[in-house]
Amino acid sequence: MPDGSETPGSAGDTVPALTRLVLTGFRNYAGLRLALDPRPVVLTGANGAGKTNLLEAVSMLAPGRGLRGARLADMDRLAEPGLQGEPGLQVEPGRMGAGWAVAATVRTGDGPVEAGTGLVGGGVERERRVVRIDGRNASAAELGRRWSVLWVTPLMDRLFIDSAGNRRRFFDRLVYGLDPDHAGRIAAYEQAMRERARLLRDGRRDPAWLGALEATMAAKGVAIAAARLGFMRQLKAVLAAGDGAFPRARIAIEGEVEAALAVEPALAVEDRLAARLAECRGQDAEAGGTRVGPHRSDLVVTHDAGGMPAARCSTGEQKALLLAIVLAVARLKRTVEGSAPILLLDEVAAHLDAERRTALYDVLVTLGSQAWLTGTDRPLFAGLEGRAQFLRIADASAIRE
Repeated sequence: MPDGSETPGSAGDTVPALTRLVLTGFRNYAGLRLALDPRPVVLTGANGAGKTNLLEAVSMLAPGRGLRGARLADMDRLAEPGLQGEPGLQVEPGRMGAGWAVAATVRTGDGPVEAGTGLVGGGVERERRVVRIDGRNASAAELGRRWSVLWVTPLMDRLFIDSAGNRRRFFDRLVYGLDPDHAGRIAAYEQAMRERARLLRDGRRDPAWLGALEATMAAKGVAIAAARLGFMRQLKAVLAAGDGAFPRARIAIEGEVEAALAVEPALAVEDRLAARLAECRGQDAEAGGTRVGPHRSDLVVTHDAGGMPAARCSTGEQKALLLAIVLAVARLKRTVEGSAPILLLDEVAAHLDAERRTALYDVLVTLGSQAWLTGTDRPLFAGLEGRAQFLRIADASAIRE
């Protein structure tokens, strides 16, 4: 089998790729071991066979809750009668198992990395994720500093007509790919926001305590907005160049903090945001929320041809716009870092016409990205014959074809 080291578009071993994947007790997989090369991975099989579960497992090798955004305990394999979990633990039929694990060897520009993550103990009441890198305990954020993972799934089909929160989270995950510290900023901001909301809800209006939390929110909030704007400027240039087969997308971030940063120094915006948060304490206490801040911003996407808002485009064009944005991020990362994200494309090919499928496959190979694609039928992936590795998924097993 080719080792993929000379995959078209790759530069030596700079593009992250999984060369080994091991699942234990994850979703419908009691256990699975895959030996892989850096080429794209095509997973075919019947609906419900576990193709998306495999993609979700790979997505857990990145910060966050994976491509489904599920609770950790929900990824635990449902036990069968008599199934043994940890030594000495008898699991009741239909109950969650004793925890799950995903382990991988990832080829990187610095050499192979052994990475693993999983749920310790199992069960909702003891939900705790652990991460290990090269045999030592690590944080999920460190995974994001080693490589990035992006995905497009059927759950995202309504992205442009869904809530602003979903679009904002989607865009922030794109930012993580070039700025891994963005995740930490958001976590710190949201933690301070939750603590402030709790104090207001409980009627504790200590000005010093609230002021300290609002200062943290203002500092982190301005940093979040600045990171979004900086990333957007880079991404816009790539989107403007286009690649022919996919529509050009125009993007913008609409938000009070982002708009202020366009005309004022960051410190002035930070001071104003802290003042606004203090002014809104009474309203926020009554409403049970936070009226101002970068958590209110929205990603606005427009089809360049004719200026049609993405929300009003056809379902097919919305999918094409979404892919155009994700592929542009991959090209941007390739240009800036000489690398590319691991791409998880769930049931994407079936929604593209033949021309766009061919264009997609060509882009993936040129990038050198290890893309994971799923579909029910192999003919959908004819354009990747000889350029990808094919696995048939059935009965919680993978058969190489």
